[in-house]
Amino acid sequence: MRFSRLHEISALCAKESTTIGRLMIQEQAQETNTSEEEIFRQMSDYYEVMKEAVHRGQTQDTVSRSGLTGGDGKRLAEYLRAGETCSGDASALAMAYALSVSEVNASMGRIVATPTAGSCGVIPGVFISAQERFGWDDEHMVRGLFAAGAIGYVIANNSFISGAEGGCQAEIGSAIGMAAGAMVELRGGTPEQAIHAVGLALKNTLGLICDPVAGLVEIPCIVRNGLGAVTALAAADMALAGVRSAIPSDEVIDVMLEVGSAMPSKHRETAKGGLAQTPTGKRLTESLTRNASTKNKKS
Repeated sequence: MRFSRLHEISALCAKESTTIGRLMIQEQAQETNTSEEEIFRQMSDYYEVMKEAVHRGQTQDTVSRSGLTGGDGKRLAEYLRAGETCSGDASALAMAYALSVSEVNASMGRIVATPTAGSCGVIPGVFISAQERFGWDDEHMVRGLFAAGAIGYVIANNSFISGAEGGCQAEIGSAIGMAAGAMVELRGGTPEQAIHAVGLALKNTLGLICDPVAGLVEIPCIVRNGLGAVTALAAADMALAGVRSAIPSDEVIDVMLEVGSAMPSKHRETAKGGLAQTPTGKRLTESLTRNASTKNKKS
């Protein structure tokens, strides 16, 4: 890749009068010695999987094997159809779709890790709800996925995308930043505005711990996907309105690395701290352990 930092992406786009998505297609094709047409086809297939996950989460049973989660994506969509929402219809739909995809993941369905399985709902929630709202075609959406990919590439190579390494800021935070920047591009914003959206989004998730109950990617992970989709939309709106990240986005990514490295291990996907160690979190863990033990004895 000709870039390793977000400001380099912005500079290349300005120099070559191109978008982040188009730049990423060119760079990935050259990096992998694959045609741009094939690269685009592969990403189109991933987008189809995202749409299928949204549809499954909205129409089928998504109760997880643990029984801890499932059905909230459908509940939120029903609430949206019933009347006026507190957060607005666009936000509520993005939340509903993000929850649905995350519930499909928890119920062992097929998803696309964007950038991880634990954060798989944010980008589909934002993208597919926006596509329905604005009437964009799939080709436009796939170009947006390449923009998200370029942002994720920079974050992954300068900080974390793994909750076990850097906390949930690395998983949900990265997904929010990717979705926010890509949304700006989908709406016709400049590469510079898209880069500012990334910084605005990431600043709002710095320090977010990874504390899954019973070590499962369900509680609070699924809800964070839904709320993350809303944060991405808000960051995109700020950037499109001309709000700038006072701290450059690359520096925000550096801070994510600093904060994640300093985070106690109990708050990095070990289920030894945070919500996992609340009284209710412990009770849920113990209940799952007993049920698993009972099943093993019967088998």
